[in-house]
Amino acid sequence: MKPSPDERREARRTLATSAYSADMIRSLEQPFLDDGVPLMRIAAGSLASVADVMLTQAGMEPAEARIVLLAGAGNNGGDGLYASADLAGHGADVTVVATGRSLHQGGLDALLRAGGVVTALDPQAAIPGCEAPTGPDQASEELDQALELCRQADLIIDAMTGIGLKGALRGIPAALAAELGMESGLPDRPAWHDPAGQDGPLVLAVDTPSGLDVDEGTLPGAYIPADVTVTMGAMKPCLMLPPAAYVCGRVVLVDFGFDTSALVPSVSCMSVEDCAGLLRAPRVDDTKYTRGVVGLVTGSALYHGAGLLSSRAAASGNVGMIRYCGPEQVGDLILQELPETVLGRGRVESWVLGSGVPTRQAQEAAGPEGQDGQRDLIADILNRQAADLDEDEAAADPAVVADAGALDLLPDRLGPRTVLTPHAGEMAALLNSHGENVDGDQVMAEPLRWAVRACQLTGATILLKGAITLVVGEDGTDRPRVMTTGFGPAWLSTAGSGDVLSGTIGAMLAQNAGPIQDDATLMVDLTAAAAFLHGLAGSLASGGRQTGWEQPLIFDPRKPQDFADLVAEDNQPEGQGTVAGRMGQPIRAGQVADALPKAIGLVMSRAEGAAEPIEPIQDGDDASQFFENSSLWF
Repeated sequence: MKPSPDERREARRTLATSAYSADMIRSLEQPFLDDGVPLMRIAAGSLASVADVMLTQAGMEPAEARIVLLAGAGNNGGDGLYASADLAGHGADVTVVATGRSLHQGGLDALLRAGGVVTALDPQAAIPGCEAPTGPDQASEELDQALELCRQADLIIDAMTGIGLKGALRGIPAALAAELGMESGLPDRPAWHDPAGQDGPLVLAVDTPSGLDVDEGTLPGAYIPADVTVTMGAMKPCLMLPPAAYVCGRVVLVDFGFDTSALVPSVSCMSVEDCAGLLRAPRVDDTKYTRGVVGLVTGSALYHGAGLLSSRAAASGNVGMIRYCGPEQVGDLILQELPETVLGRGRVESWVLGSGVPTRQAQEAAGPEGQDGQRDLIADILNRQAADLDEDEAAADPAVVADAGALDLLPDRLGPRTVLTPHAGEMAALLNSHGENVDGDQVMAEPLRWAVRACQLTGATILLKGAITLVVGEDGTDRPRVMTTGFGPAWLSTAGSGDVLSGTIGAMLAQNAGPIQDDATLMVDLTAAAAFLHGLAGSLASGGRQTGWEQPLIFDPRKPQDFADLVAEDNQPEGQGTVAGRMGQPIRAGQVADALPKAIGLVMSRAEGAAEPIEPIQDGDDASQFFENSSLWF
């Protein structure tokens, strides 16, 4: 039976928001290969089409372009060879730099028939029709010439390694990557990178940029940052996980028609549709209590503002009431802006703890001024949760968000209904308190590894903050579940933004208290949904289109012209609405909290059954159609 439009749309959404390990990808490919489906030729045709669009959008004539293919010996190189043959056949000047000792024979034959040129860099290369360098001196000269050829090119196609590579690049690929890209770390450039205006060639990566750890999403050595990555069949974890996802450029996913229904993704990302399904719509018989009550033990005698910011976010987060517990001066500050706040302890469906509360060390350094009772109250709530966990009564307790000053008050073991929200430095301190030896830079270099480790050590749900935020928690099996969300702008790296995030998470948990009691595995989804809303609120506040991550564009190999038309249409200035430039404008944390109601309304309007799509913004209106690919091309 032919799938309905809704079924096709849902399948595409799942394809765009789920990533699978290298081994899973091979298992998906095998039935197609067994049936004789020419996946390599389909991939190559898609690559050539995307290269054509890249060059056109950059103002170049594809038939006159100078293209260099960096080709390895495997199937990834074969994809690149067939694609380069197509481009050469349409007039492009194509040179293949062989980075290994052989090339895919069928792709090489096609490339040579189309007029392409091949040069080998390895003295031990055995490539028909191509002379290998004789000795180290000539090999060094050939490498220098290849680098100069790349620097003078209009487009480099990176097909050196595929998904089978483990660890850092070595040998010739490593040398090329170090010269043409980065030896290590992230490029030092603004969050909004416009390849069309850059000096040097455009870079198109095949499947993934060479040098990335495909399954872990790390940058273990030299690599070449891509402007566009064309990935085949399904998303790979490195295209979603930080830091690797930051160097993949715009991702185009070629839809092979894989059936992923029997597989559990290695990584999934929060989408607007999933977020909409987790927001509780008000009922006609609701009261303030049935909509959820958030309790906050945030702010302190030393840091007043965090109490206000977390309270503003919680109050704006689709709940019926908030209770604030803290110093009198902070409570008075909150009442001035939120007179509906109730002061003191009482019934709550979630707790937000620690934002703006000093650590033990900071409190001791402050002396008597820092002794306000906040840390004692937080410790009491957390210890009660731990005791109930030991007695199998934790499901009845309110879910907890532990931030900042609560992170050094944690019991030895927590349950999944507690969310920890560290940044990299706080994550390192948390891990070290459990016997690890790691610093913040190491956490940022391997965020997935350390977020998973923190989940294993504490039993809690972990949210590791970043431009792409990681959420790791229980999924009911022996392996943790991993979700990402990168919908916010870089402007969110501002004082108080984390306080707003904590309040937003608290509100999301409070309105879903009943479902959480029944199923603790929902904590990962709910936490990621709150981070998604926080990012959207930041986008609304900044008015820009830059985000930490964008969903891939889906390329249908049966309809390549549809993709070209879509990109061309999106790059027209008419009909795009008015935004404050691509990057937007600086924002304060309070503006993010103020934008939360609009963000929630926009998301809920996208829930299943919503009658009308969200319209693009008009002059004078600060709403936006953020949910589709807001910047379809670079």
